[in-house]
Amino acid sequence: MRKSNYDKFPSVSVPGGANACVTGWDAIAERLRQAIAGRAAAKTVLLVECYPGVHEAEVRRELEQRLQPTLTLQTSDMMLRPERIDALVELFLGGDDPVFGFLAGLKLPQFFDPEHLWYHGETVERVESGLVLIVGVGASLLQAGDLLVYADLARWEAQMRFRRNETGNLGIPNHQLPASLQYKRAFFVDWRVADRWKRPLIRRWDFVLDTNNPREPKLAEGEAVRRGLRQAARQPFRVVPFFDPAPWGGQWMKEFCDLDRAAPNYGWCFDCVPEENSLLLDFGNARLELPAIDLVFDQPRALLGDPVHARFGDEFPIRFDFLDTMGGGNLSFQVHPLTEYIQHHFGLHYTQDESYYLLEAGPDASVYLGLREDVDREAMARDLAAAQAGGAPFDADRHANRWPAKKHDHFLIPAGTVHCSGADAMVLEISATPYIFTFKMWDWNRRGLDGKPRPIHLEHGLANIQWDRTTEWTRRELINAIEPVAQGDGWREERTGLHAREFIETRRHWFTKTVPHDTAGGVNVLNLVEGEEAIVESPTGAFAPMVIHYAETFIVPAAVGAYTIRPHGAAADREHATLKAFIRIGTP
Repeated sequence: MRKSNYDKFPSVSVPGGANACVTGWDAIAERLRQAIAGRAAAKTVLLVECYPGVHEAEVRRELEQRLQPTLTLQTSDMMLRPERIDALVELFLGGDDPVFGFLAGLKLPQFFDPEHLWYHGETVERVESGLVLIVGVGASLLQAGDLLVYADLARWEAQMRFRRNETGNLGIPNHQLPASLQYKRAFFVDWRVADRWKRPLIRRWDFVLDTNNPREPKLAEGEAVRRGLRQAARQPFRVVPFFDPAPWGGQWMKEFCDLDRAAPNYGWCFDCVPEENSLLLDFGNARLELPAIDLVFDQPRALLGDPVHARFGDEFPIRFDFLDTMGGGNLSFQVHPLTEYIQHHFGLHYTQDESYYLLEAGPDASVYLGLREDVDREAMARDLAAAQAGGAPFDADRHANRWPAKKHDHFLIPAGTVHCSGADAMVLEISATPYIFTFKMWDWNRRGLDGKPRPIHLEHGLANIQWDRTTEWTRRELINAIEPVAQGDGWREERTGLHAREFIETRRHWFTKTVPHDTAGGVNVLNLVEGEEAIVESPTGAFAPMVIHYAETFIVPAAVGAYTIRPHGAAADREHATLKAFIRIGTP
């Protein structure tokens, strides 16, 4: 395996960010004291809004100990009783389904008891002088406040807290619930509610509190954070990748990305999923970790471009992630929902169309894709049901095509197409963003990492299979549909997909010299799929050059416009390649 220079902690430098961020509770309290004193008022109401999953009691304790407020309130005391919150969200949790629900249209005030809010609001009003500290989700429901601190949390860290039984769901002390069910509730309810509340607050942040690492809390000035977000939306950048094991996981990322060698495997790497990933803002003396989705909320037009923003709003529609089965096993045999199905059953606007691009492949690598010409749908459904009931294992090769796979092959997977990556492959998965909507129909008789059977959704899967996507159609439409597009001095461009039914387009550039690119008004997402190192530059010097390494994914905001990529570093004389994805609105 090649020596890795993969950067696991990329960051965005904040212009004029020196001294705008402090670390540790003592320094945080001192900075807040200065802000309170700067108001020169007899009374100050300090709001500490918290994203679900933040350790609110710890934040309250640390600040209360140091700031000695006249009155401290915690918003969890003002919420509805847990049984009433359960009743409120029940409709969106899909009954006994362990994975799927329906996206909630609820708003945060619905989780609070109006009488409790009124009573505590009156209590705040009666305080004539000193500091009033209000901590928790929805702090600004109680009072407009004089200073607003937003305690944010990356969703990945929230998931880790579920797994460690450290936190419950919004308004519910359900710490002991299985992490998978906490995640489901957060995905369909908590995060939707909290994001609706967060969006308009971003422009009001006086400070941002980062408690992703409880041992090293950080506080940054709100205007400096917003300046960092504006900077990120006008230059190429990377989000912070995270890695997770899987029942089918492999060994390639463990070595290449220098991960924990004691871990049994790593199956996933999310390296461009802004809903899940973090964004590091570099203030020189400290790095503040924010959910990358904050950038999408605050700078949607500069980041996405007007046409993409008009279609998707403040959602980031392109996802890049890795699936590592090198030394692992097959992914589950699966299918993704059709657009109307995901709309009607789960409340999402668009579905998970995707593709597999082979970054690396062993000699026995393969991909299951599409049905055999002689497929019998009734027989296949019977075999799947029998296997799920404990009968004979499902013979995927009897019903579906298994195609040999080699490095740089590209397999297109529009929704409704049966598929899965086989073992011995390192896949760059390029897809639309609704990333949990995989209907597993067969999982090779294995159990999850928790030792329990993994959820199978055979009824959903069979309802979405497109039975006419058989061998010859698949070969013609979905495998290496590569065509030359353009060429220049030292470079050539190819269209590699995605399928006409998918809204994402991909282009591959092979190059030994400088390649001109242009966002043409829409966001670009790229990965260096060949070569050791390349550099991204502005023809006009509009942004600082950015060095990228093999297998790193990076985002080029729509606002960037023209940019170039060329080989860089010790192996600059060798041919390199990038794979670029964009939304089919305009033609970069």
